[in-house]
This record gives sequence, structure tokens and C-alpha cells, in this order.
Amino acid sequence: MRKETKKARSNQPSTRALTAKQKRELAHLTVRDDQIDTSEIPELPPAAWKNAVRGRFYRPVKQAVSMRLDADVIAWLKKRGKGYQTRANRILRERMLDESKRA
Repeated sequence: MRKETKKARSNQPSTRALTAKQKRELAHLTVRDDQIDTSEIPELPPAAWKNAVRGRFYRPVKQAVSMRLDADVIAWLKKRGKGYQTRANRILRERMLDESKRA
């Protein structure tokens, strides 16, 4: 007996158009912000945010790139040992965030 192979399912969303029934179901599920009752959800006091850290669990997607940097810059980054690429990324990220705050 010959085994039938199942087509591998992709994690990609379907590109097919929604049916009329699916559109009605989505319209029924859609709720505007002003329709949400938050009366039983107390706001947190400012003290609750005292030790909050932005982006604590954020882990950005890494992308491999090839850059040509000055030799003395690479030597400076490598001077502290292993992890020079991570240090370079941290320095660039701090600069990026500083500039975005000013804009």
C-alpha cells in the first residue's frame, strides 16, 4: 500500500480573500476602544512604575551585515575581548535611541 504524503503546512497566512461569512464574523468581533468597559480595572499608581524598565524582554531580530570599518575602531572594540560585535551594536543602538528622542 502506498503512503500518501500530506502537503506541508506553511506558517504564512493565506492570501485568499475572506468569504462573506468570515467578514461578518470579523465585523461581529470587532470592538472599538470606546466600547471597552475599563471601570473595574483600576489604574496603577505612579509608584508602581518606579522600577519599570522599557524593553526589558524585547529581543530584536538580528541581521547579518558586512561593514568596512577603520582598523583602529575594530581594535578599540576588540580591546575588551570577546563580544566586540555586541558592543558595536550596543553603541549604535544607544546613538539611535538618543537621536530618536531628540526628533
